[in-house]
Formats: sequence, structure tokens, C-alpha cells
Amino acid sequence: MTENVAIRAGRREWAGLAVLILPTLLLSIDVTVLHLAVPMLSADLRPSASQLLWINDVYGFLIAGFLITMGAIGDRIGRKRLLLIGATAFAVASALAAYAPSAGLLIVARGLLGIAGATLMPSTLSLIRTMFRDPAQRTVAISLWMTGFTGGMVIGPLVGGAMLESFWWGSVFLLGVPVMAVLLVAGPWLLPEYRDPAPGRLDLVSVALSLAAVISAIYGIKEIAAYGLGAGPAAAVVAGVVLGAVFVRRQRRLADPLLDLALFAERRFSASLGVLMLVILVGPGIMLLTAQYLQLVAGLTPLQAGLWSLPQAASLVLGFTAAPALARRVRPGSVMAGGLVVSAAGMGLMAAANGTSGLAFVVTAQVLFFFGAAPLMVLGTDMVVGSAPPERAGAASALSETVQEFGGALGLAVFGSIAAAVYRARMAVPEGVPAGIGEEARDTLGAAAAAAARLSDPAATALLDSARAAFTASLQVTAVVGAILVALTAALTAVVMRPLPVAAPAAPQEEKVDQAV
Repeated sequence: MTENVAIRAGRREWAGLAVLILPTLLLSIDVTVLHLAVPMLSADLRPSASQLLWINDVYGFLIAGFLITMGAIGDRIGRKRLLLIGATAFAVASALAAYAPSAGLLIVARGLLGIAGATLMPSTLSLIRTMFRDPAQRTVAISLWMTGFTGGMVIGPLVGGAMLESFWWGSVFLLGVPVMAVLLVAGPWLLPEYRDPAPGRLDLVSVALSLAAVISAIYGIKEIAAYGLGAGPAAAVVAGVVLGAVFVRRQRRLADPLLDLALFAERRFSASLGVLMLVILVGPGIMLLTAQYLQLVAGLTPLQAGLWSLPQAASLVLGFTAAPALARRVRPGSVMAGGLVVSAAGMGLMAAANGTSGLAFVVTAQVLFFFGAAPLMVLGTDMVVGSAPPERAGAASALSETVQEFGGALGLAVFGSIAAAVYRARMAVPEGVPAGIGEEARDTLGAAAAAAARLSDPAATALLDSARAAFTASLQVTAVVGAILVALTAALTAVVMRPLPVAAPAAPQEEKVDQAV
């Protein structure tokens, strides 16, 4: 009993968790505020179309590419040390981005932000593994950590919009400076240090292979999602797969691998990664389609569409906070599988959306999907981190984040391709619409709206109605595919996760700490 009490986290660890949530909150804010700043940024720096694309994408590419490397470095030099180095670099890069005098320098600054950001996620998650050795407390900590990320996605547009009302576009990047300053002041005192006692040397060839493999594959997948299948993007994906295979083969031969493939021998680790990726395939693609539906089919303004996204964020937070309590009473596998059944039902409900009257179906479907997926995200991440040895927690955390990056990019490509194919097949150009404009409208719903604006009634109304009906059909088909995929994942989760035991019940002192948090 004494040993069990000794490993329980106290108030210092919970205060340290609040510090660890700060960079997570900031990363999610940083993703969302840039979209708001693009119009002002474009007017000031006048980037080309290619430069604007890289301003948006280089951050995510380099975060994904450096995650595995940074996780391994954190295991070797110390997770707290890497976190503090990354926080310093992120603050400096934020200031460089805010005052960038040209589009080229802004791309460089965003790239530095991506590299610094790659140090933050695996460091925070692996430090949670170190600070919260009690499984029940660790699950609560991870749920709060994920809630911080969701909170950043919600408040990012609100804070960013308010700043852009009064300041220049670069002000949104300066949000990172005070947040990182708090981390640099409080982190050394509240956070523990942990490193692998026998780390071995860092294999630079493996670093280069992992970076090239991840960036090539994600670049190719995103290009396919945005512009369709082409020779260049397909070659990038193939190159990523080949380089990944070379990377895996090299890890098997090294005495001190960058990524310990023995982690996959642990059932909880490999199964959790698999089901996480399957569900994350669905989320980003559906979110992209519903965002277009709300504005271009339901006719909402961007602000109204943003407000209608708040219920899904609230459902995520509710699901995150409910997961630890449920896992104390019901087997984690049953909690995750049951949640995915709710998610599948949400996708099924979305398939019933039709025309402008489908707003209630779409919003309710999103709430159900994200509420049901939340326990899997918390408990699955907890299993990935908790099943890895303490000295490999950084690498395990980085691999979890990398898999989710891949899942999101692949989901956008797959569901975007399905939606585009259905839209083009269902899009009927009405009589009286010129052939050139009709062909343009068959590309995307946004293109159809722009084409309709150049026509006069009744041809404009007929073209727009046809495009909206085709897009709604594409949303319905993708929702059915998503429902089937999530339902199959629920069945898989119930089978492979069923043997896992119920989490240990919380002690009375822990209950008080949880309530205080």
C-alpha cells in the first residue's frame, strides 16, 4: 500500500501539468489563427500562390517530419531540457514570423516554428508519463492535456480575430512569446527531468531517413487531397514508402535504433496505434466537408459556421473528461468500442442530411461523432504512452503524434477523393449554362458558386441548386463510408482491447485533486 501511495502524483505534479498544457494550447491556436491572418498578410507581403501555400504548409510538414527525431533526442538528453530548448526556439521563431519583412523570410520562420513545435508535443506527453505513474491519474492527466489542445482550437479564432481587429497580421504570432515565457519560468521548478540512462548514440542516417520519409509521404498525400492524383504527388508518396521501408530495415540492424521496433511487440501499443489511425482517418475529411456544407449549402456566414462548430468542441471536451471515470468502472476496450458505436451512429445521421434543411442533422452528427471518438483518443493515447518503457516514452509519444499526422493527411486525401468523385458524377449542368462555365462548376462547389455569380437568374439559381444537391450527395456517401469504417473499428477495438483490465480506482486523495483540477 505504501508503494501505491508513493507513486501517486501530488499538487506539484498537477501544477506541472498546467504548465505542460500551455504549449499544447499554443500549438492548436497557432494552427487556426494563420487562416484569419492570410488576407492581411497577403496584402502586406504580396506572396505568390506558391509562397502562400508554403506559408500554410511548411509548419505542419516539419512538425510531422521531426516528431520521431525529437522524441528520440528527448529520451537521450532529457525531456525537460528538450522542452525548454524547444520553448525558447518557439518564442524566438514566433517573433521572427511576426516581424518578417518578406514572404520568403516568413516561410523560413514558419519552418523554424515547425521544428520547434516538434519538440513540444512528444516532450509534454512523455513528461506526463514520468510525472503520473499511477495509471488512473495518468489517464486523467492525458484527458486534460487533450482538452487543452481542443480549447486552443476553439479560442484561437476568437483571440486571433480580436487581435486582428486592432493590430497588424504579425500580432497573432506574438501570442507564443508570453506563453513560452511562462513555461520557461515555471518549467524548471515544476517539471521533473528524465532521460534514458543508457541512450546510445544518435544515428544521423536514421534521422535523415525518417525526416525524408515522413515529409515526402505527407506532402504527396496532401497534394493528392488538394489537386487530385498526379505524377509528382504519387512519386512523393512512393518515395516516402520506400524511404520508410529502408528506415525500418535500418532500425532492425542498429544496436541503438532511433525508433525501437520492439515497442510494436506490446499488444496495447500496436493495437492502440492502429485503431487511433483508423478513426483519425475519418475526422479531418468530414470536418472539411461539413465546413463547406455549412457555408455553401446551408448559407451560413463564416462567423455563424464557426459558432455552429462550438457544440462539437464541447462534445470533445465532455468526452475527454468522461473517459477516465468510465475507464475506472468499465474495461477500457468496452469504453472505446462503445464510444465508436456512438461515432458510427453520428456518421449514419449525417448521411440523412439533405439540402439546406440538413443543418440540424450535420451539427448533431458532428457532436455524436466527436463525443464517441473522444474516449478512444484519451485511452488509446494513454495505452501508447503507458505501455512503453519509461526510457522509451519520448519515442512512443512521438510515434503516436506521427501516426495521427499521417491519419489526418490520408483521411483528407481518401475522403476528399470520394467526395470529389461523387460530386462530379452527380453534378448536372442545367440547360442554358455556357459549356465553359458548366465545366468549371463541375470541379468543386466553391467553383460552382463563383461561376453562378457570373450568371443571371434563372440560370445562376439552377446551377447553384444543382451544385448544392451534388455536394450534399457527396457528403452523404462519404458519411456512409465513414460510418462503415468507424463501425468496423469499433468491432476491432472490442476484440483486441477486450482483455485489458479496468483501471485501478482512484484513492480519496486523488478524487479531491481531480475535482480541484
